[in-house]
Amino acid sequence: MLGAVLALRLPLLNQPIQGDDVYYLKGAEHAQIDALHPTHARYIFLGREVDMRGHPHPPLDAWVLGGLLAAFGDVYEARFHAAYIFFSVVAAFSMLALARRFCDRALSATVVFLVTPAFVINGGSLESDVPFAAFWLLAVALFVYERYAWSAAAAAIAALAAYQAALLAPVLWLWLLVRGERRKGAWTATLAAPAAIALWQLYERFSSGALPAGVLAGYMQTYNLQAFAQKVKSAVALTGHLGWVVFPLLAVIALRRAPKWLYALTAACAVAAAAYDQNPLFWVSCAVGVYVLSWCITRISAPNRETRFLAAWIVLFFGGALVIFFAGSARYLLPVAAPLAILVARQSGAGWIWAGAALEAALSILLTTVNYQHWDAYRRFVRQIEPEMAQRRTWTNAEWGFRYYLESDGALPVARGQSFRPGDMIVTTAYSGPVAAGPQTVIAQRTIEPAIPLRLTAPGARSGYSSVMFGLRPFDVSRAPVDVIRAAIVEERKPELSWLKIGRPEAASQILFGIYNNDGWMAAKAGVILKRPTGATRVEAVVFVPPQAAARQVSLYVDGALGARRQIGSPGRYVIDAPAPADGETATATLQVDRTFSAPGDQRELGIVLLELGLR
Repeated sequence: MLGAVLALRLPLLNQPIQGDDVYYLKGAEHAQIDALHPTHARYIFLGREVDMRGHPHPPLDAWVLGGLLAAFGDVYEARFHAAYIFFSVVAAFSMLALARRFCDRALSATVVFLVTPAFVINGGSLESDVPFAAFWLLAVALFVYERYAWSAAAAAIAALAAYQAALLAPVLWLWLLVRGERRKGAWTATLAAPAAIALWQLYERFSSGALPAGVLAGYMQTYNLQAFAQKVKSAVALTGHLGWVVFPLLAVIALRRAPKWLYALTAACAVAAAAYDQNPLFWVSCAVGVYVLSWCITRISAPNRETRFLAAWIVLFFGGALVIFFAGSARYLLPVAAPLAILVARQSGAGWIWAGAALEAALSILLTTVNYQHWDAYRRFVRQIEPEMAQRRTWTNAEWGFRYYLESDGALPVARGQSFRPGDMIVTTAYSGPVAAGPQTVIAQRTIEPAIPLRLTAPGARSGYSSVMFGLRPFDVSRAPVDVIRAAIVEERKPELSWLKIGRPEAASQILFGIYNNDGWMAAKAGVILKRPTGATRVEAVVFVPPQAAARQVSLYVDGALGARRQIGSPGRYVIDAPAPADGETATATLQVDRTFSAPGDQRELGIVLLELGLR
């Protein structure tokens, strides 16, 4: 078993920093100056400063990375990933112990678990998902072997890795109920995970004045992450991911003894899914996910108590996932991979198990290869532009691993309302779009196109493996570019126009920041540069305040000085004007609103709509 884990992990020791690794590393860096509060880090996220106390994970991962950072003095990919193999080993042997308790084919069941795509792919990251799954499985394994005190300790550690550890309590209750266990010590041990979460919340409240859960709830509202439409997408994506926890054909064959109505329900779900997306990968995945979940529901009342427990574990955690999660990522379902693998091993022959595991392993390895090439392309691109970065002030709107490598070489994140100087270099990604900085000269560009036609994340694909923001399929079969990244130098601005009509192509080169020229919306603050015509006496801004806008005050600044301030009483069209500067060939005009909002499905910070702006 140890050999199997090492075979999965050793080839990925040099895995680049990827996904959300960069945010956990922010906490690790903060731990160097405040070890007891690593989540008190602050950083720019999507252009806005955020408080890591609102991060959707407690501090375990930041503490682990902080310890590695203190030990090694810097981030070394191979050393950090070597240390993280420990969590995969804990997960594997916990799974083996559980499989020995619940079925006769413990080894094959464990292998089915190990080749789950999320375990193979995300085991090469520094995120908290595999550490959480490892201690979740350890807690359950120790519990079923009646090592209640040790189980409580493992559950508490899992709770410091992810809030969903609270679902451990009802899962363990299920085991006690099916066994008819009444010992108080056993029932008390089930409360370890929610108790650990509560104690950490109280510790933060009394030591820093804020509940992390309260900060998180604020961000959920700000970014509209718990909107009904978002939750529906997440539920659909999670259903599709459930269909690939075990290879779909193996799951259907192993769980084939089912009521006739279950087949009819599965067919109906397939038809409904096909009406939304005709791609077979989508509707087959959803159909298998519905079949697996429904089969488990029918087995909650099975005469065999082990079957009842395993099936109820899957149903309970999946139901909790629908309530808790909003991004629909495949890695969220790692805790159900173990009971599903055991059920499959219990219900099918050895030949089918190993064939299904081989197919799943092949898919997982191909997806992992694509994942590696994606993040490694960022690392290579940053190395390519390092000489330019050493000579210029560099900015980026990138997130994830790309941002980590750029910031490691001195780049700064683009904040909302950021202004730029001629000669600055701006590094952009297709995920975040262009940066409004006027004329730019591209000096380096790369289109990331892995040769294997599978995609986990890509603007041109419809894969929801990491987030429903990109699609609802569990992954995608596509040759769409994974990303298009470029580095450009900001040119000196020479405005040609004194009056700008926002939305016209010619206005783009004179927008300094904060204006979306495609639809006219501005952020909290927006600025332009204007050519000053002879005899100009006024600066005028024509704006439209839609009914949904939160702004109630608009300020106009001319060359940095306040020129006018206008109160907004109701939606409609307004003109704000101020005296023009006395001299100079150019002038800058800046609009600022007192409040912004975010529309459903739009992550931008929106103020009001700017129609026209210029000198008269």
